[in-house]
Amino acid sequence: MKTLVRLFLTLVCAAVAAVLYILLGSRTPVQRCCSAPALRDSPATARADSVRSFPGYSRVPDGKPLERARCRQCAIVSSSGQMLGSQLGQAIDGQECVLRMNHAPTAGYEQDVGARSTIRVVSHTSVPLLLGNQPYFFQQSQETLYFIWGPAKKMSREKMGSTYQALVKVMEKYPQLQIYTLTEEKMTYCDDVFQNETGKNRMKSGSFLSTGWFTMILAMELCEQICVFGMVSDSYCREKNHSSVPYHYFEKGRLDECRMYLTHEQARRAGHRFITEKAIFSRWAKRRNIVFNHPSWAGRRNI
Repeated sequence: MKTLVRLFLTLVCAAVAAVLYILLGSRTPVQRCCSAPALRDSPATARADSVRSFPGYSRVPDGKPLERARCRQCAIVSSSGQMLGSQLGQAIDGQECVLRMNHAPTAGYEQDVGARSTIRVVSHTSVPLLLGNQPYFFQQSQETLYFIWGPAKKMSREKMGSTYQALVKVMEKYPQLQIYTLTEEKMTYCDDVFQNETGKNRMKSGSFLSTGWFTMILAMELCEQICVFGMVSDSYCREKNHSSVPYHYFEKGRLDECRMYLTHEQARRAGHRFITEKAIFSRWAKRRNIVFNHPSWAGRRNI
């Protein structure tokens, strides 16, 4: 009789435990994009809210290095036509820091790309486009940090390169701005990373690094979690049924994205290696907390 009672109590306890497991499990919140743990290879003791110095980024005009706290969650917003109709604006603005590239606008595209711009990484060739719309970029974007990259002859602080001179004049007109340039050492470092990943010297191979390359490197330094919106994988444009979208979401009816990527990838000289860069990003995603969205794709161990 005692054996039967014990057996009955055991079954009752098991049933109760199963019910509790189901109830508690159903209350587990669904993780949002980029809500994963911090970078796997970052020190466990690192705090996102502690201010630190980031050498390689020189403030205009005093040359001081970048000093700020790291961002826990970052959105990198591609300028790709993939963003059109994405309805991702709210998700992008929900990230702690939002990184954009060159002169990509948000006005009129807020529903798809969001409205906030914490950081804008800009090629020296796009600086004139920002200067041509100063009220939009420099008066309204009070929270934005600008990071400008380019060759030494254009960006030199000591020799007052032409692009650097233009940035100094902007700072005189809008003293509230925060503009940084990449130092020569940082530019060399970015070249070295490309060579280490590909086995090819960037200059000898006739390659130009893209603004996306500098943006990703900056994001890996500043962000614990990176959510990339609108960037296709390295294999996307070789798939038979890939969609045809504008190269830039704000230049409808202009260049086709995949046609642009493939043309540059095959160029012998002066070509951006967009596809190669994305293959490298794919590999980095295996070591870092990087998530790709719209289209969604995963990093791979082998390129």
